[in-house]
Amino acid sequence: MPFNLGSISKYSCSIAIAYLSVLVFNSIATAQNNSKLKIVTTFLPIHLFTQAVVGDTGEVKILISPGTEVHEYQATPEDAKILATADVLVENGLGMEEFLSGLIANVGNAKLQQINSSKGITAIKEEEQGHHHEEGNPHVWLDPVLAQQQVANIRDALIAIYPNNADTYHTNADAYIKQLQQLDNEFQQKLAPIKGCNFITFHDAFPYLAQRYGLKQEAMVEIPEDSMTPQDVQRVQQAANQYQVKALLSEPGIVDKRIQQISKDLNLPLGAIDPIESGQTDPQYYFQVMRGNLEALTRACQ
Repeated sequence: MPFNLGSISKYSCSIAIAYLSVLVFNSIATAQNNSKLKIVTTFLPIHLFTQAVVGDTGEVKILISPGTEVHEYQATPEDAKILATADVLVENGLGMEEFLSGLIANVGNAKLQQINSSKGITAIKEEEQGHHHEEGNPHVWLDPVLAQQQVANIRDALIAIYPNNADTYHTNADAYIKQLQQLDNEFQQKLAPIKGCNFITFHDAFPYLAQRYGLKQEAMVEIPEDSMTPQDVQRVQQAANQYQVKALLSEPGIVDKRIQQISKDLNLPLGAIDPIESGQTDPQYYFQVMRGNLEALTRACQ
């Protein structure tokens, strides 16, 4: 029986096509498996929690650069581009990111899934001063116990979205939550001797922290961006006398001679506690700052 070169060529070609099809399919499957979730977080503390859970399974970006005041944030074309290609957006919630609804609507990313990290947390209602939020005070991340709930919310939502990474998310979240539990224990032990300490703050960020550990944020006095006026000074003095406070607590980097003078005039210690809205993006940075806050509270309230 003579060879049919045409048949051999057709047979070889069919094998080659089949082989190439397998290669292409495998390449696509590999690319899909290797592709990482594109996750956007709104601002620093939410980025820290999310990065801790995600690990190396996703690309986590932060929308509001550390150090930028959330209430003063203005979206840029680059921000819109990031959101347009993102898979997931993680926010604090409780009205902290009031700009989001309009921004998301303008971006028009139908696949974008949102995670509210404060889901299930009961907000503390706040006074009609400063940056008022209809949903209550949003600074829940500064309470190590509520921070655990935020991390768990992020974990559970990510597992629902991307179940293939469930084991990793569980492992990472559990490790971070254990660190938060240890931090909570440290706060309980060191603040127990100074329970009932009344303090005045210049940023209404710490009612959850105070409530958790038996302290009292008696008043929040808004500081003008330029400098305090005599009227501002008088309000601080009146609040200090009214609530018999033991300390004045400002933020790191805020240097106002009037605040320093009030501290001297009233013989009240002046400390600095950090709301963690600026700084490093490593998840461990949260613990560094919070332990610094613990030391500042301990010194101020002794």
